[in-house]
Amino acid sequence: MAEENQTMTSEFLLLGFSDLRALQQPLFSLVLLVYLITLLGNSVIIFLTQASPGLHSPMYFFLRHLSVVEFLYTTDIVPRTLADLTTSRPQTISFWGCAAQMYFFIVLGISECCLLTAMAYDRYAAICQPLHYSTLMNPRACAAMVGTSWIMGIITATTHSSLIFTLPFPRRPIIPHFLCDILPVLRLASAGKHRSEISVMTATVVFIMIPFSLIVTSYARILRAILAMASTQSRHKVFSTCSSHLLVVSLFFGTASITYIRPQAGSSVTTDRILSLFYTVVTPMFNPIIYTLRNKEVTEALKHMLRRWVP
Repeated sequence: MAEENQTMTSEFLLLGFSDLRALQQPLFSLVLLVYLITLLGNSVIIFLTQASPGLHSPMYFFLRHLSVVEFLYTTDIVPRTLADLTTSRPQTISFWGCAAQMYFFIVLGISECCLLTAMAYDRYAAICQPLHYSTLMNPRACAAMVGTSWIMGIITATTHSSLIFTLPFPRRPIIPHFLCDILPVLRLASAGKHRSEISVMTATVVFIMIPFSLIVTSYARILRAILAMASTQSRHKVFSTCSSHLLVVSLFFGTASITYIRPQAGSSVTTDRILSLFYTVVTPMFNPIIYTLRNKEVTEALKHMLRRWVP
């Protein structure tokens, strides 16, 4: 058994949803629909924030990059998931294919954490430091924040992937998941379940809770500034500029926390897959919807674009 565990594997077997045959066709239709909506919605956001002069502020600069991340994030996962849903048998994925999927999954996930934090700081600077806003959020500073977000994602993904995929795996490793996520792959390694969960919890604290804490700190100061305003109309106007970002943050960090921080003991494979499906596939669909429906400037830019294109 020890010799088997030390063997270098060439591929993994992804269980996917092959054990839930009755749900495969409905899931395929649902995932495909959500994926198309996600691609369309984020493409619209990217185009609007680039083409509309009224959407060239730092807030929409970050939003454009957030949409790029969401576009790539779902594309890293969904096409493979759709292909696997067309067959009732578990599908193989090569060792390097699994490593690549996890690598980009981590890069884009961490980059999104950092971008959401930068967007919270932008709202803090606009509301609490209005006289210094143009200095604090100048184009160079915004570009540096976006660049740092990508660098953090790349460093984290490189470190984690290198550590995980140099561990010994069984000869016939079966991943009870539809993607090469960190925890399911770590559980296969000979390092053991306890050590695996400690690694995931450490990464979760650093890369989910710290950005979330910074966001909460920013909004605590924003809330204090809002409460200090004498005019109810001013309060409503300021809060409306933050509501879209607050909803997106709640969705992202809420589903991430449920997926990675909740106790793993007693959790079923099916529950893990459904939660991950919502976190990786459904949540990215809501971001462009929220920013389009709840943001007046984006809505007006979309209407203007439609009036130009639709006779």
